[in-house]
Formats: sequence, structure tokens, C-alpha cells
Amino acid sequence: MTHYFPEKNSNRWLAKYPIVVIALCASFLFYKYILQIYPSIITEQLMREFKLNGAGLGNLAATFYYSYMVAQLFVGVILDKYSTRWLTSMAIFSCALGVFLFSQAQVLLTAELSRALMGVGVAFATVAYMKLAAAWFPPRQYALVGGLLATAAMAGAVFGQAPLAFAVNALGWRYCLYLVGLVGFVIALLFLLIVRDAPQSSLQKSTHPFSLKDLLQVLSNKQNWLLTLYSGLAFSPIAIFGGLWGNPFMQQAYHLTKTAAASMISLVFIGLGLGSPLLGMLSDRLGNRLSVMFYSTCVAAIAIILVLYCPGLPTGFAGILLFVFGFSLGSFMLAFAIGKELNSAALTASVIAMINTSDAVLDAITEPGIGKLLDVNWDGKIVDGVHYFSLHSYHVALGVLPLYLIVGAVLLLWVRKN
Repeated sequence: MTHYFPEKNSNRWLAKYPIVVIALCASFLFYKYILQIYPSIITEQLMREFKLNGAGLGNLAATFYYSYMVAQLFVGVILDKYSTRWLTSMAIFSCALGVFLFSQAQVLLTAELSRALMGVGVAFATVAYMKLAAAWFPPRQYALVGGLLATAAMAGAVFGQAPLAFAVNALGWRYCLYLVGLVGFVIALLFLLIVRDAPQSSLQKSTHPFSLKDLLQVLSNKQNWLLTLYSGLAFSPIAIFGGLWGNPFMQQAYHLTKTAAASMISLVFIGLGLGSPLLGMLSDRLGNRLSVMFYSTCVAAIAIILVLYCPGLPTGFAGILLFVFGFSLGSFMLAFAIGKELNSAALTASVIAMINTSDAVLDAITEPGIGKLLDVNWDGKIVDGVHYFSLHSYHVALGVLPLYLIVGAVLLLWVRKN
């Protein structure tokens, strides 16, 4: 199949083509976050449909992260070695197939396997975006374009909250996810037809074959490991709070409806989407990415502590704190920029994949772990066939989120400045 790219077209089209490429990458990220967080708006339906307790629901959601984590170990290597266009197109198709099958699942095993299929596909989203950004944009724009990754991703997360919750209420969760699957097939086809791996001149100049020695070089760099741990600790609180447990907590702590709680959680993702590019530009202006990351992470920890442990706050102020929480953690994207600057260009995808892996590892451990803590503190109350968790249970279980942020901020003290 020949992809659509007019070699003899005008310079104007050639100048705009990188934007087209990154827009398609962004659409994949938009799609990824819909898939990642949709369980948060159908927790009751899933618990009722598959007869799950808190740990069971956490495990079903985390199956996505288990496969994501395993796939992430190989994504960077194969994207550095083979065609980004073909591999990413297949990854999007895997996501679409997974959500389509999930919409039809009648037993828990089918639902878990479908979530795992989605996890394998979305493992390519961030790495493909950052690799194609490095190929199609000049180095001076990398931090900004990289920050826009989070903007696209968080737009998907916002859509996966209140708008999707409204659609689920109107159409039912199965039909909504069926439609989401069809959209994924369209994105996969467009990506395959339009995207190129790199400008022709770059392809001709690139003669460095990826080797095992290169991989060992990435893994032996202490700075890469510090950035990897920081990235996971900084982003997991958003993925966990926004992706599964935040919605039921906000309903319980602030006496909100499901749709209102979803709207509140959306503020986290709106904040992250705005914070990533703006904090990226700030770090460029200051010439000090680490200070921006450290202070922003500390602010995020304070904001989430207030939301979790001061439930008597006015709802509007709680919404502001959730926005600040998300905005401040937009700084986690700077870990990718630092990783790219500390390693050779030929290893871009491998470094990004390594940094991105910790998100999946911590999410896979923490989501069911929080569910288990909720079950341990459960008082036996059931409402409409679903386990009802007290506010005290949420306070105990969600305490890990600010802890992650504090540890992540401390780790930055050992990362060397550029």
C-alpha cells in the first residue's frame, strides 16, 4: 500500500506536513486516554455486570496496564529498528479491536483479554508521538511539541469523562464502546495512508543500526532510571485518580452525581493539557527544567492532599485544586525532553519507552492495590448490588497518591542538570 504524500507538491504543503503527522499522532493519544479511563465512568455497571468487588474491578482495569507494561519493554527497540508508520497503524488497530470486543463481552475473561489487547496497542502511542516529533520538528521545538502530547492526551481524557458519561447514560455503555471501536479503525487507516517515518533526507542520512550495545547503554545510565522513576511517580496519581478511583471518591466525599463528579475529574485533565506545553515553555525560558519539575510536583502534592483530606471544601474550590493538581503535573513531560537531551538521537524511542514504562508498572500495581485496601476497610455495606466504600476507606486507600508525588520530587534532587 502506498501512503499519501505528494512528493512533487508545493513547498507550502511540505511545510504543513509535519503538523499533519503530529495531529494524527495526537489523535492516537486522544484515543488512548479514552480507552484508559472509560472504566471510571462505568464502575457500577462493570461491578454489577461481572459481579466484582473493589479488588476485582481494580484488576479488570489494571489488565490494561499489565499488557501495556510488557509491550512497553519492546516498543522502543522495535520502533528504533522498524517502520513507525506500520507498527503504529497496527497498534491503533489493536486498540480498536480490543474496545470493540470489550463492548460485546459477556464473561470476565473476555473483558480482561480485551483490555489487555488495548494495553498492547496504546503502549505505542507516546513513544511513536515523541519519535515522529523528533523526526519532523527541529530540536528547539521538541519540548513544546512534546508538551502538546499531553494536551492531546488530556483532551481524550476530558472527553472520556463528562461527555462519555452523558453518552453512556443516553445510549448504554456497550453501544458507546462499540462506536469508540469503529472510530479506532478509521484512525488506524488514516495513519497508515498518510504518515511517513521521517523526511526523505533524514532517511538517507540515518545509517546507525540499532544494536544490543545501544540498549545496554540506555539501561546502564543512572540518569535514565531516575527520570523513569520520577515519571511513573508523577503521572500515576493522575492516571489512578482520573482513570478509576477519583470519580467514585468525588461522589462520596463531595456528594456529587456521577456526571458532576466526571466534570470535576475533567478539570485534572484540562489542567494537565494546559500545563504541559506552558511549563515546557517556562523551562525553556528559564533554562532549568529540573527546578520547574521539582516545584510543580510539590504544588501538585499539596493540591491533592487538600482535595483528599478536606472534603468539607466548597465544590468550586475543590475544582480549582484539581485543576492545579493536573496543571502542576504537566511538568512530568519534561522528563522526556531531558531523556532525549542526555542520550544520542538514535536511541530516542528506546529512552522514551523506558521512561514511559514506569507509568504502566505503577498503575498496574496501584489500581488493584487501592481496590484491595478499599476491600480491607469495607464495612459490608452494599447498595444496588455494588460494594459501598466509606469516606474513611477512600482516605486510607488514596493516601498513596500524595506519597508518590513526594518521593518523585525527592528523586529529582539526584538528576543532573543539563
